[in-house]
Amino acid sequence: MQLDPRGVRFAATVTTVVLAVVLITGSGRLALAQAVVFALPALFGMRFSPYGALFRVAVRPRLGPPTETEDAAPVRFSQTVGLVFTVVAAAGYLSGLTALGVVATAFALAAAFLNAAFGFCLGCEMYGLLARARGARTA
Repeated sequence: MQLDPRGVRFAATVTTVVLAVVLITGSGRLALAQAVVFALPALFGMRFSPYGALFRVAVRPRLGPPTETEDAAPVRFSQTVGLVFTVVAAAGYLSGLTALGVVATAFALAAAFLNAAFGFCLGCEMYGLLARARGARTA
């Protein structure tokens, strides 16, 4: 499956905002909600991404067709990484281990911000490094 990279950056932008609110408010419930947003595409495929669906319905019709696409596998892997960090963040906040919640949220926020602002997908880079370590070909 190929993805519109503008949709990926849109999702990263929404994620950045959500995680900034989590960091400011210390809301374990909001961190858990973001974990669910990561879990859907990580477990069931990118077409189940809530932020991707919002992009497809509300934003993409107002744009021209993408000039390039990107493979969904690295993006799906990055959703899995985000899921792990937001589950840890939610567990930290909800259990009273606020420092754990703050650190896990900050890591996830930094990764989302890099993608939103610069188009640098940290999880996608990790995917490529792991694939090369296994000896697989990457695009």
